[in-house]
Amino acid sequence: MKSYAVEATTLPIGAVLDELAVLLAEGDAVLEAPPGAGKTTLVPLALRDAPWLAGRTILVLEPRRLAARAAAGRMAELLGEPVGRTVGYRVRLESRVCAQTRIEVITEGVLTRRLQDDPALEGVGLVILDEFHERSLESDLGLALTLHGRALFREDDPLRLLPMSATLDGDAVAALLGGVPVVRCAGRRFPVATHYGDARRADDDPCARTVATVRRVLAEEPGSVLVFLPGRREIRRVAEALEPLAAPDLEILPLHGDLDLAAQHRIIDPPAEGMRKVVLATSIAESSLTIDGIRVVVDAGLSRLPTFDPVTGMTRLTTRPLSRAASEQRAGRAGRLEPGSCYRLWSESQQAQLLPATPPEILQADLAPLALQLLRWGVADPAELSWLDAPPSAAWAQALDLLRDLGAVAEHANGLRLTPHGEAMAALPAHPRLAHLLLRGADAGLARPACDLAALLSERDPYRGREVDVAHRLSLLDKTGRRGDTARLRRLAKRFRDLLGARVADEAPNADDPCRAGFLLACAYPERIARRRGPGPGYRLANGRGATLAEDDPLVRSEFLAVANLGGHAGQASDRIHLAAELDPALFDTELDDLVTETERVGWDDAGERLIARQERRVGTLLLDSLPLDAAPLNAFRDALLERVRRDGLGRLEWPETVQQLRGRVRLLRGLDRASGATGWPDLDDVALLDTLESWLGPALDGVTTLAALRGLDTRALLLNLLPWPLPRELDALAPERIEVPSGSRIRVDYSADPPVLAVKLQEMFGCRDSPRIANGRVALTLHLLSPAGRPLQVTRDLASFWTNGYPEVRKEMRGRYPKHPWPEDPLQATPTARTKRAGRR
Repeated sequence: MKSYAVEATTLPIGAVLDELAVLLAEGDAVLEAPPGAGKTTLVPLALRDAPWLAGRTILVLEPRRLAARAAAGRMAELLGEPVGRTVGYRVRLESRVCAQTRIEVITEGVLTRRLQDDPALEGVGLVILDEFHERSLESDLGLALTLHGRALFREDDPLRLLPMSATLDGDAVAALLGGVPVVRCAGRRFPVATHYGDARRADDDPCARTVATVRRVLAEEPGSVLVFLPGRREIRRVAEALEPLAAPDLEILPLHGDLDLAAQHRIIDPPAEGMRKVVLATSIAESSLTIDGIRVVVDAGLSRLPTFDPVTGMTRLTTRPLSRAASEQRAGRAGRLEPGSCYRLWSESQQAQLLPATPPEILQADLAPLALQLLRWGVADPAELSWLDAPPSAAWAQALDLLRDLGAVAEHANGLRLTPHGEAMAALPAHPRLAHLLLRGADAGLARPACDLAALLSERDPYRGREVDVAHRLSLLDKTGRRGDTARLRRLAKRFRDLLGARVADEAPNADDPCRAGFLLACAYPERIARRRGPGPGYRLANGRGATLAEDDPLVRSEFLAVANLGGHAGQASDRIHLAAELDPALFDTELDDLVTETERVGWDDAGERLIARQERRVGTLLLDSLPLDAAPLNAFRDALLERVRRDGLGRLEWPETVQQLRGRVRLLRGLDRASGATGWPDLDDVALLDTLESWLGPALDGVTTLAALRGLDTRALLLNLLPWPLPRELDALAPERIEVPSGSRIRVDYSADPPVLAVKLQEMFGCRDSPRIANGRVALTLHLLSPAGRPLQVTRDLASFWTNGYPEVRKEMRGRYPKHPWPEDPLQATPTARTKRAGRR
């Protein structure tokens, strides 16, 4: 077994330990060191006796429980001590520390809770943020709170900070810390030969390709193999497929965060002489954990990351290609001890298309946990803290909306503050939804099922793939063995019960009723309450989305469900329900009445032709019941009709030709006034009328309850009401409906055209030298000069020019076709007429 002193002289990080100690004596620093350099274990050990620490503790922040336990175990081993003495750890549900502990390895959530209880971090001299490049939401929050707490409480006794990473923009972090020094440690890496596969397609089975590649590697390459897969489901499939290869000299070893220390050491330590191992891991093995003896890496090239969908309010685990930085980290695992090989299951051209780095979680996460913790800290605006990447404003607003829905926050004179219920939620180490579930359950006498359910929803589901019914899963939790996942869930449930303390009252008489699970889920996920759409497996959620169950699922007969977990892709209209419970609708009148909204609503009957008034009760978009009202609310019918017109358009009203001409006349005069800078004529175009429905249409809707009555309204009178006096008189004078032509006929002007059109028989304009004009002579009408049959012979706005240049040709062509009508040689001296020659002689 190597000692700390030996490791410090053999690992690359040893070359910069003295420099780090000097810099940290003066203030903060940033350390960049590649995987395997020894930074996680040797840096804390080297600094533990630094004079500036004065006996205070070093906190080492790790992103995962497995990495925290492994780091603490390795440091204790180098000191020749058991874990829990000089070096200890605190992770969820487990801690091994004592009064002598000088180095505490903790996970990110533990740091946040410690800061909330002790913002000054009394007794702590150094906080090391390991693997900071992963940029988890908790690590960004932990750094922001640490910086703020230090500025408020540690001016006279500065707290040192040391972010460490393998692939970090150290300069950006150094700038955030005030321009502190960046120490860079060169790694010790042997050459790694990279082998690319065929181009990956969307329909590829990554497990099948991985199994085939591992078989090939075992046949062609010496040494142990590290296989990167996106998640535990794929690890399980590949392990089952490779199991026939297991032999006395070959172990197939899945690696995940719930292994005990003995199992961890079996994987992390070098294999025995003559042994090979195939380690199947997720991204946890990129940098958080060093596995000895690996010479070959097989990389499926995928990561499974949580992504918050603001449309649905759900966080989905999405499988997507890893980043280039992550692919290089993974490949580097093959060259720590000797030259190695990396087999990438995608093409070289696809490698060039990968994102440079994985986006920080804060930019794509559900921010409700962060918002709750910041409000508990006393900060309602994230801009008050220092961030590498500030929380996006839209996601922040959505997080606050959820906290309001859960009763965690309320508006005060000085801004948003936590309610007593919100304070209790923030004190629980759970997502705000689950904290609300725990508190509501305890108050209802359902502490035991609430704690069991919160534990089940907090951790990986050990019963995934079985029945959707969460009540069935809870019964399995009671019946199955006491090892592995089930034991972990039971420990977490007990931890929740301990934290609830005095809130745990006597159990309700019906605490075991399966529908109580539905009540608890509805507390946590009110927007995912679902109601069956019809006889099939389709449901509608309170947030408006669709969801389905398998047709043979026992829950498919339930009218109402409370849904905890759905699967699908962003952009899909419907999701698949994976975890739910039956919900008793009677609860909407009792424990869940705070989710129900009651409204008096006027709507349309099935035929859509008549308005009806009803009293409705809803949960989100779900209609619970609807009863007719004896009397409609004041103005309700009017508002509903206006909304129908606004939605369907002005076509819902009757617009006869006379009204369209009225609008054209006003449009013409309005345009002339605007051109001259005058105002007065109203805008009667569609957009303006729709924008002002309430003022001109609303007063006419008293007593109107059907679309037929709506169509019967006198739209001409309604529009004339918009013309203040004396505009109606000026309208007739400036833009008359009809004008008298030389024959004495009064001809209608067509105002739908611009300029307006006068369609008149040619003979009726004899003797008229100039085109008729309106609007005090400002607008010449466009003449459509018609044949005796009413067909256009000429279109002109210059009548004088027509008589001189166009009429002779028209006369030549028309006099033979229409001999009974006059076609004089000089039309300006002829008598205008609408009649034939014979009729004229009479």
